[in-house]
Amino acid sequence: MTTIEKAQSPGGTTARPPRPTTVNRRPRGRGWRNTAWVLFFLLPSAIPLTIFTFVPMVASFWVSLHKWNLISPAKWVGFANYRKLIADPQTVKIFLHTLAYIAGYLPLVYIGGLTLAIALNKKMAGRSFFRAAIFLPVVTSWVVVALVWQWLLNPSNGLVDEVLGFLHLPQPGWWTDPSWAIPSVILASAWKDLGFVMVILLAGLQSIPTDLYEAAEVDGATGWQRFRRITFPLLSPSTFFVVVISLINGFQVFDQVFVMTGGGPEGSSQVVVGQIYNLTFRYGRAGDASALSWMLFIVILLITAIQLRGQKRWVTHV
Repeated sequence: MTTIEKAQSPGGTTARPPRPTTVNRRPRGRGWRNTAWVLFFLLPSAIPLTIFTFVPMVASFWVSLHKWNLISPAKWVGFANYRKLIADPQTVKIFLHTLAYIAGYLPLVYIGGLTLAIALNKKMAGRSFFRAAIFLPVVTSWVVVALVWQWLLNPSNGLVDEVLGFLHLPQPGWWTDPSWAIPSVILASAWKDLGFVMVILLAGLQSIPTDLYEAAEVDGATGWQRFRRITFPLLSPSTFFVVVISLINGFQVFDQVFVMTGGGPEGSSQVVVGQIYNLTFRYGRAGDASALSWMLFIVILLITAIQLRGQKRWVTHV
């Protein structure tokens, strides 16, 4: 027979054994029910996302592996379409045109939007009116904006060349000149998107604590020093968002090019999405067009991934 001795406390009394810790365990069925409810409420957005985004993506990849003219049955060719596009000098040319557009569009729209945001962040008469007026082109149709700018930049009777002639300045051929076709599209695009960039940066400016400016002013910091040391670093989250969105939109530029120049003159303004459209509906090469669209998707994905990876180094949060 085994004898169990009770533990004695220093006072001689018998110490009570510690109570077992009670662990509240959630029933297994409850977790599955919560997951089912979450999926149920996601269905209204998940169903159209699947039908109109994921399914077309899978279908376009399937088409990219075939030779298909939209009429006759598709013929399997594997990755031949990708190899053909990579070896085609026209592919390099249209990507360079797209990069040239981005190189001119992104700095112009960011610097212009930042200037407007700083100006309209100050107290002034009619501030709300100016904000609304600058944002108005953002909600305007691209076709309307492109047609207006096509008329403004018309070398024959356009308003811009009339003003330049009155000032005795050179009058470019704009969208009729191969050297000025891309700059013409850049001007129209930047004018339309200035309001969007202004609103994003204006929201970023208003989130910066005013105490920092007051402390810097007490220390004798100039306006430029306050901008360089406070405004610009703390505006980096908004800047990051604008740069990412603008780059994605820049690689997908199409509407304004299609209306203003049609990719001309002499193919000088043809961009990637415009080439995808031509390959599909003008030349009946749906397989090549789908392969080119996937090449564009990979380029955008890689550039966005690099930006997301590098944001920790230069994005400063308040």
